Amino acid sequence: MQKTVQLVAGLAAVLACCAAAAQTPQSQADREAEDVLAAVVRIKMTAIANARSSATLGASREGTGVVIDGRGYIVTIGYIVIEADSIEITTQDDRTFPATLVGYDHASGLALLRSGAPLGIKPMPMGQAADVAQREPVMVLPAGGRDAASLTYVVAKRKFAASWEYLLDTAIFTSPPTMQWAGAALVSREGKLVGVGSLLVREAGDGSQSPGNMFVPIDLLKPILADLIEKGKRSGPARPWLGLATEELHGHLLVTRVSPDGPADRAGIRNGDIVVGVGKDAVKTHEEFYMKVWGLGAAGVDVPLKVLQGVDMRELKVRSIDRFQYFREKPVY
Repeated sequence: MQKTVQLVAGLAAVLACCAAAAQTPQSQADREAEDVLAAVVRIKMTAIANARSSATLGASREGTGVVIDGRGYIVTIGYIVIEADSIEITTQDDRTFPATLVGYDHASGLALLRSGAPLGIKPMPMGQAADVAQREPVMVLPAGGRDAASLTYVVAKRKFAASWEYLLDTAIFTSPPTMQWAGAALVSREGKLVGVGSLLVREAGDGSQSPGNMFVPIDLLKPILADLIEKGKRSGPARPWLGLATEELHGHLLVTRVSPDGPADRAGIRNGDIVVGVGKDAVKTHEEFYMKVWGLGAAGVDVPLKVLQGVDMRELKVRSIDRFQYFREKPVY
């Protein structure tokens, strides 16, 4: 307990850059805090020329990564780096290195990079997100050093369903929010990585109206880390992916975006359609929709959808794919 308190004080002192702290000898807690800060790097990515993701994410992207391994492996949020032509990382002491995308996991949203040169940085230890309690104080560390860091609180841990065929059994929600959330490190009172920044959300807490951030628990990386390093993705069958985004609206799933040339697009689904059911089963929420689709089998399975198009109810068969098949790869000459 004493070490925890010291580390919190050390982080606070370092991040606030207190004049009083500067006049005293650096404590062990301060050194540990400096190590935590040093493990956070800035990521700059340029997408390949014909990247499908550029339409929604942009052709150049920036965010944060966290060094988690002495071999130069860096965890970040996947949307920063998918379909990359080039990736650079910059350390807290302004050294810049090329990096490569080692693996990506659509189910969690996490990605793994590797530096092209030794970093000489002590990795940030991974903690247990499951042990972080609601209302617990935590640190958010985006790239930018102590001036970019902020103190926040865990306001909820709950299921998260998003419009883009994405569902987490448990996500971490914090408030007040940071505006530099993409890939930011969520650090526990023990100085350990417990989450990776994903989103800014309007309502972070259960039943509250307070904005905040959603973090992907680091616990989701641990079981697939070896797979990402060795294979570039998790082992086992991939989930079926349809390539459509929907919004829950008055008990209906309104189609708001269809990925060009994706499975749903080829099947004739358009913006403004309403997904009513999967086969004979009605679906009204994202969770119901995804669980029915994923329960049909692995990627490649035909997904029978009941779709309202205008005044016409249509039954469409969508041939699903692995989402990896949709991303374009960097040309090799």
